[in-house]
Amino acid sequence: MLGRNREQRESGKSIGWRLLTRTILRHRRAVLLGVGAGLLWSAIRVFIPDLTGTAIDRDMQNGWHPVNLLFDVAAILVLGALSSACSGFRRYLAFKVSYAVETDLRQAMFANLQELDFQYHDQAQTGQLMARAATDLQQINQLCTMIPITVANLLTVVLVSILLLVIDWQLGLLALCCLPVVNFAAKQFSTRIHPVSMSLQQEISDISTVVEETVTGIRAVKGFGAEGSQYRRLSHRADRVFERIVELARIRGLFQPMLDTIPAISMVAVLAYGGFLVIDHRIEVGQLVEFNLFITMLINPLQSLGQIIAQAQRAVASSERVSQILNALPEVKDRPSAKHLDPGPGEIRFEGVRFAYAKSDTPVFDGLDLVVAPGESVAVVGPTGSGKTTLARLIPRFYDVDGGRVLLDGHDVRDLKLTELRKAVAVVFEDTFLFTDTVAANIAFAEPGAAFERIERAARLAGADSFISELPDGYDTVLGERGFSLSGGQRQRIALARAILADPRVLILDDATSSVDANKEHEIRDALRQVMADRTTIVIAHRPATIALAERVVLLDAGRIVASGTHDELITTCSRYREVLAQAAVAAARAELRSQFDQVTS
Repeated sequence: MLGRNREQRESGKSIGWRLLTRTILRHRRAVLLGVGAGLLWSAIRVFIPDLTGTAIDRDMQNGWHPVNLLFDVAAILVLGALSSACSGFRRYLAFKVSYAVETDLRQAMFANLQELDFQYHDQAQTGQLMARAATDLQQINQLCTMIPITVANLLTVVLVSILLLVIDWQLGLLALCCLPVVNFAAKQFSTRIHPVSMSLQQEISDISTVVEETVTGIRAVKGFGAEGSQYRRLSHRADRVFERIVELARIRGLFQPMLDTIPAISMVAVLAYGGFLVIDHRIEVGQLVEFNLFITMLINPLQSLGQIIAQAQRAVASSERVSQILNALPEVKDRPSAKHLDPGPGEIRFEGVRFAYAKSDTPVFDGLDLVVAPGESVAVVGPTGSGKTTLARLIPRFYDVDGGRVLLDGHDVRDLKLTELRKAVAVVFEDTFLFTDTVAANIAFAEPGAAFERIERAARLAGADSFISELPDGYDTVLGERGFSLSGGQRQRIALARAILADPRVLILDDATSSVDANKEHEIRDALRQVMADRTTIVIAHRPATIALAERVVLLDAGRIVASGTHDELITTCSRYREVLAQAAVAAARAELRSQFDQVTS
């Protein structure tokens, strides 16, 4: 078991590194320029101790040579200025690459999240996705920023090591004996910190999920007085994040002192042995000063090694989590031979349809057959859980059937291009979602360039024009998040206007008038009659007045059509139909009472 877990961690790390490498290499020119600036910075810094040692031995110890000394000082100043310029250019390129990589990954994540089907989003937590698009990408950004610095530090260590051995190989070996110890410690540090870093990123995502759910569902939280329980949920997650951070700090606390102590011990040993060599006239004083300056140059790269490793592990953990989104594939997608949707009257057929949301679930449909003639309006009625909404979702391929076929104008919907299919089929859901944008932009969501006259006409047909005109800026009024500044009925009327503007071949109203006030329902019914005329329409409803809009009613029960006819016919001949309507009426009455009670108590 431990071996398998280790293999899974190693596999995850390799996936993370591959994604990082692949994305960074897209900006290889800027990376190479940044690394080049870092290398030049390192090379320049290496010359400065050599000039310092030369100035001491040649121009001060062995006679006073002011001209040479001034030349050495000027050279050091010029090299210092060049080093600063290289450092600034390196930093600019490092930030440019890091934010370019972050932008690339964010755009790729967003594009793939839109491609993924309903099944993925049914299971994914919004807070988790938001954390990966924010916190995880930030960790990758920070690592990319460190790449030129890390390469420059590595070159500095290599050049300094060579120069130390050239000056005096024995003294050099004494100074460099710390490197194998540091290398071993770094490997141990990397192995121990990766699983903790991965766990920390997951815990941070869990916090994002709690915050997102609480803010999105703030009305439910306040309505049930659940502020305390939500606070305890967040506190529990926050404590877990704190524990992981403390664990990371503990691991770094064990490693970092070693990086601080070992170079110091090397410097003391070099000073002791180097002093003996100076007394023995085997090296000059300037060489010893130069030697110690070189050792000082090793301290910062070695001390930053812990930070680099820790950041690299967090970035790899984040990259692994990002790759889980980028590597996810939609199950509902265009087939290689997908066809264009030709113009047609809008006939819908369900032929022997079998469907379950998961393979282990009880099928929602097991042999469903239904035909909706071109231009016909059909109301689908049934008890809760009978599959009404599922039926509506199969037509535009939000989900694919497990067996049988769903046909649009004789074409299996799985053989059509998704974009064309979904432009031909408009769905107005019970749970209306509006974007933080103007009213006009929300109505023209499917066609952003639509003329204002068409937007206004769609709103008028949906019975929304009157209340929109009363808003502070009319159609230019910016709605709050999810349109919660409007009532439920107002949101649904804007959603209806959105569907009307799209002018679809098939219109599906999934309980789309459930939140409309009873005194306004007749306005929408009149508008819907105009919209539904000569258009294939499927109406999922429980209100008799809305059901009466349809030319035909089908009763769906236990995943099958058990009755079909007009509303009046079924009321007279089908006891199950009467029972379903009665249950819906009781539920609606209870909901109305709850709504009135909430208004009174608020």
